[in-house]
Order: sequence, then structure tokens, then C-alpha cells
Amino acid sequence: MKRSSYLLSLLQNKEHLSFRQQLQLTVLLSIPAIIAQFSSIAMQYIDASMVGSLGAHASASIGLVVSSTWLFWGICTTVAAGFSVQVAHRIGANDRKGARAILRQAIISTLLFSLVLVAIGAVVAPRLPYWLGGDNSIAADASKYFLIFILSLPALQLNFLASGMLRSSGNMHIPSALNVIMTILDVIFNFFLIFPSRELHVLGFSLHVPGANLGVVGAALGTAIAYFVTAVLLLSYLITKDKNLRLTKEKGSFRPQKNILKKALKISFPMTLEHTVIMGAQILSTVIVAPLGVASIAANSFAITAEGLCYMPGYGIAEAATTLVGQSFGAQRKHLAKRFAYITVFLGMLVMSVMGAIMYFAAPLIMRFMTPDAEIISLGVMALRIEAFAEPMFAASIVAYGVFVGAGDTLVPSIMNFSSIWAIRLVLAAILAPVMGLRGVWIAMCIELCFRGAIFLFRLFKSKWLNEMPVT
Repeated sequence: MKRSSYLLSLLQNKEHLSFRQQLQLTVLLSIPAIIAQFSSIAMQYIDASMVGSLGAHASASIGLVVSSTWLFWGICTTVAAGFSVQVAHRIGANDRKGARAILRQAIISTLLFSLVLVAIGAVVAPRLPYWLGGDNSIAADASKYFLIFILSLPALQLNFLASGMLRSSGNMHIPSALNVIMTILDVIFNFFLIFPSRELHVLGFSLHVPGANLGVVGAALGTAIAYFVTAVLLLSYLITKDKNLRLTKEKGSFRPQKNILKKALKISFPMTLEHTVIMGAQILSTVIVAPLGVASIAANSFAITAEGLCYMPGYGIAEAATTLVGQSFGAQRKHLAKRFAYITVFLGMLVMSVMGAIMYFAAPLIMRFMTPDAEIISLGVMALRIEAFAEPMFAASIVAYGVFVGAGDTLVPSIMNFSSIWAIRLVLAAILAPVMGLRGVWIAMCIELCFRGAIFLFRLFKSKWLNEMPVT
């Protein structure tokens, strides 16, 4: 942590950074961000595997609405980014007082926004499973799971905001550590909430374990409580301990200001629109998969969750890219921002290529951990092995997008993202699914991700995104 702080101070003070130091700083910031991302997907993996033991219908009830939960999850992320990118620019320019002013406004603004999302989600929750093509056997649990998730959005929003602010200041370790703690809490809460009271036999001893026997509802509640506890811990550290952003020794207004909100809107609106359109496509993909049966719904959901183990390192490196490019932007170091962009993108492609190879060979083991159902395992293994070939180019699009966000360039990359998924993935999936079943859906996804990576690399090397940055 001390080494990364030292290197970031060189960046902010416009001192020379050798290629070795640039690479070292990238790795130092990426590792904790990757750990945090792994913990995020681990929570989904844990929920899926614990609920998977209850049977295919319980798994399908979560799988049916998981794309819808990601829609709201991602909107919270993009709204927080509108403020955290501004903080990265201010810290890069050594304007810590200005960064703290943005933080104050961000807390109130994002919290109010999350309450609007809660109201919207609560209204659609009862009918959502039916809109997605679910039948009566899974609709009730799916609706309850979605509603509980929606009610936890304020805690999730503050979690994302605090994590993003700390990362923008160069502090990757605290968000990483607390997200790991959140995963552990999720396991503990799920353990007691999902299953009934039972006797556990360990080393010859019998232990009575109480349980609420809430099934799918217990999984949702366990995750929601874990979100809340982690949000409290993250905000407490951010406000009282972080050397750049702590608010306890300085007075200031929490009232949102027009210029800050306008900048946040300029950064986050294209990202929010893009995410909404992309997740709308994911939801439509669920509609395409739903007629294929309960096993396909469950396998599709499990495979998407399991694939996260492969692509989450890319999102961790993308967070490091956003911080490094954002602070280079604030320090007005155009050449350094370009160097960090290339380093992070190629590092992401390398890491996800390795993860893709591991996923290909480990797919049967991964799926068996999540469900005992043979049909679901077979379908899930097929999906994961198709997707393994797309991981290098998927990495290119993920990390390059993080680069563009750091530079404040979000409109064109957002258009690239949602155009690719709607024009290629959904069209191909609609054509292939009736003929090839779930295999066709995942082939369509693989082709689209390779195309998306190619266009993001083209934009990265063309360097038009640097036009957002002043020339030094």
C-alpha cells in the first residue's frame, strides 16, 4: 500500500515514472481491485450453489430475475461513477478540498436516487416473473427474491459510492478487504437463513444448527444484510479515516450543487443509458431462453454466474485503469494516460486469456459445485466452454471501457457497447435458439463479445478518446 501511494504521488506531482514503475503501479492497484471483484461474483456463486442444493425450481426462480437485478445493480454503479471520476480528477490535480466537496454532494445525491429506484422496483416486482416468461412454479419465489434485492438498493448504492471514492483516491485495499468480508458475511447469513434447523455431524460430534428454512427468500435476505453491514463499514472508513477524503476535520455543505451534478450527469448518463439498454438486452435474452425449459433457465443462470469468475479480473483491472487514467487526466499528463491505457488493456487480455483456459477445463467441476442436476450440469459445461474462446476480446472491451471512463469519454463507448449487443447478440440468439437451443444463445454471445473487443481496440489505438484530455 505504501509503494502504490508513493507511485501515485509521483503521478500527481508530475514527476517521471519509468515503464517499470507504470507497470508496477498498474499491478499494485489491480490486484486488490480484482480481489474485490472476485468477492462480488463469489457472492452470486455462493447464492447459486446454496440455492442449487434445493432443486432446479429454486435455481430457476433466481435465474429468471438475475438479469433484472443486474440492471438495477449496474445503474447504481454508473451513478456512483459520475462522482468518483470527478474525485479522481481533483485528486490528480492535488485539489483534495474540492474532492471532499464532491463526496459530500455525492452521498446525498446517490442516496436519493437509490430511493427512486426502490420505488420503481417495488412496483414491478409482483409482475416481473410473468413478463419474463416464468410459470407459476417459480414466479412467487422469483418475485420475492427480486423485491428483497430492490429494498437493499440504498445500502448497495452507498457501498458502490464509498468503494468508488476510495479507489479514485488510489486506496484499493480497503474496498477489497471489506468486499471479502461481505462475501464471508453472505455465507454466514445464508447458512442460517436458507436451510432448516438440522444436525451437523463433524469429527464424531453432533451439533444442532438453527435455521430459518426460508429457501430463496433466505438467500436474498442474507445478501441484503451483507450489503448493509459492508456499506456501514465502508462509509465509516471513508468519512473518518481516508487521508484524502475524510470529512470529520472539515466543515462543508452536503447540498448538491448544479455544476457538480451537471458534470456527474455528463459522465454517468451515457453509462447509465448504455447499461440499461444492455441489461434490457440481457433480460430479452432471458425471454429467449425461458421457453427452452426450467433446466435451460437454471443452466443459463449458473453459467453466467460461473463465467464471472473468469471476467471479474478484467473488471478489477478496468477499475485500476479508470483510477490511473483519471488521475493522469487531472494531472494533465496526456502521454502517461495513453501508456497506462495500453498497459492495463494488454494486462487484462493476458489475465482473462489464462482464466478462459482454466474455465474451459474446469467447467464440469464448477457446474457440479453449483448443482447436482445432471441435465443442468451438461448444459452449463457446454455454455462455459463456448464462452471461454471469447474471454481475451471480452477483456479488451472491459478494460478499454474503464480507460475511456477515466478520461471522461463515456458517450461513444456506451453507444458501441449497446449497439453491439442489440445488433449482433440478440439477433443471432433469436435466430439460433429455436434451432440449437441454449447452445445457440451462447454461440451468439461468443461472436458478439469478440466483435465488441475488436471495435474497442480500434478506438483505443485510434486515440480519439484523448481528445477529452488537455495537451500538456
